[in-house]
Amino acid sequence: MSRLKAAIVGATGMAGQQFVLALSGHPLFEVVQMVTSRNVKSYGQALLEQDGSSRWTQTSDVPADMKDIPVVSSNDFRPEVMDVIFTAIESDLAKELEPQFGKTTPTFSTASAFRYEADTPLMIAGVNDHQADLIKVQQNRRGWAGFVLPIPNCTVTGLAITLHPLHEMFGVDRVLMVSMQAVSGAGRSPGVRTLDILDNIIPFIPKEEGKVRQELLKILGQKSGSEIVPADININCICTRANVLDGHTEAVFAGLKKQAEMSEIKQAIQEFNPLRGQRLHSAPAQWIHVFDDPFRPQPRLDRERGDGMTTSLGRLEPDPVLGGVKYLLVSHNTKMGAGKGAVLLAESMASKGLLD
Repeated sequence: MSRLKAAIVGATGMAGQQFVLALSGHPLFEVVQMVTSRNVKSYGQALLEQDGSSRWTQTSDVPADMKDIPVVSSNDFRPEVMDVIFTAIESDLAKELEPQFGKTTPTFSTASAFRYEADTPLMIAGVNDHQADLIKVQQNRRGWAGFVLPIPNCTVTGLAITLHPLHEMFGVDRVLMVSMQAVSGAGRSPGVRTLDILDNIIPFIPKEEGKVRQELLKILGQKSGSEIVPADININCICTRANVLDGHTEAVFAGLKKQAEMSEIKQAIQEFNPLRGQRLHSAPAQWIHVFDDPFRPQPRLDRERGDGMTTSLGRLEPDPVLGGVKYLLVSHNTKMGAGKGAVLLAESMASKGLLD
């Protein structure tokens, strides 16, 4: 079986580099083109700065099978000849380019441009696959042969994954969350300067808390006809930036509609493995790892669990204030929460025949 022809748009940025790593040697997708802002011949050349330094920021080397992939600008890119497109571009540019891509080709995006559109599901593979039917609504309303499918903000990913089994089994009605987010979540933003973040925690991330509230309710919502009815959950949060390279840590308090023993709650979380048996290339063997050690999880020790795709959870205890549970999670923001999570979603949609 021949692999699907794939392109990566925004391939030199931090999120784009995660796509490069996730798609290297992939059994289903073959990257045949990169789209960048630089007028060069190959991806290896696109990564080189004029002073000879490299834009590559990952701890592993640039994959050998990616260095010679040809590069074009967005003006010269022909989305219609691709089977699938992965985009890692800023939201303003995504609003311009992604509708052009979606007209002809399935497009998976890390940008926020389409997250809040009524005809667009906001999906995490294994969490809300039942919303995939909305893709047909998007295609019909817009007259597209392809579609645009975004993944959520990386801060929402681990929160939605851990709340999902609780919401399904016991019902969640209230959530409070405090995040301690890795600096890689800001990319190479001038808003996170070295002298600001060293020996420090930044107490505010612009627009982040609104994204968490809105996106979580859409992800955990139910499809009704041609739209999603947001989940009936009261949520509030404080999002902070911590002096950590990768891995978002979040303290979560969840009120439950149906009271249960802690053993039942722990079992529901541990047994949550929605993609078991589907043999998706990027899916972790364990969806949520629950620690009994009260000093875990920690981002430095646990962010790479399941190659960055497993959400780690600890400090699972009763919470008498909200009438439910409290816990702490660690989720890899640039893997499960970005490029590799989008690749997993594409694998899941392919298994449903949506990339045929």
